[in-house]
Formats: sequence, structure tokens, C-alpha cells
Amino acid sequence: MPAGSRKKQGNVCRECHRVVEGEACSICGSGNLSNDWAGYLVIIDPERSEIAKRMNIKLPGKYALKVR
Repeated sequence: MPAGSRKKQGNVCRECHRVVEGEACSICGSGNLSNDWAGYLVIIDPERSEIAKRMNIKLPGKYALKVR
């Protein structure tokens, strides 16, 4: 599969950057979603992750680095 041709995982919450399925974010409850995002991040242990701390992520899950 050529680079850049992969389908994105879904919509991303513009508030908390979490990759979500459905019409609203199950974490923060926001319906402000975007399908225009870049960078895929999986947080397994937010307590020990420096990236999670910098992004203010408190729960494990799939997140986008940049959301437009």
C-alpha cells in the first residue's frame, strides 16, 4: 500500500484529541469532531508517559497529535 493512502481511523474530538467512533466523544462529551487530523498516538500508561503529560491526557487510548 503506498504511503499516505491508508484510511484514517475515524473522527477526532477537537477538545481532547481522542479518536472516537460515533457522533460524540465518550471522554469529554463534546460533539465537536473533525476528520481532518494528523499524527496517531496510542497512550497505554498516561501516568508514566511524558507525551501524555504534555498533552494533558489522563486516560489510556488512541489520540491525534494535530486536529484541524
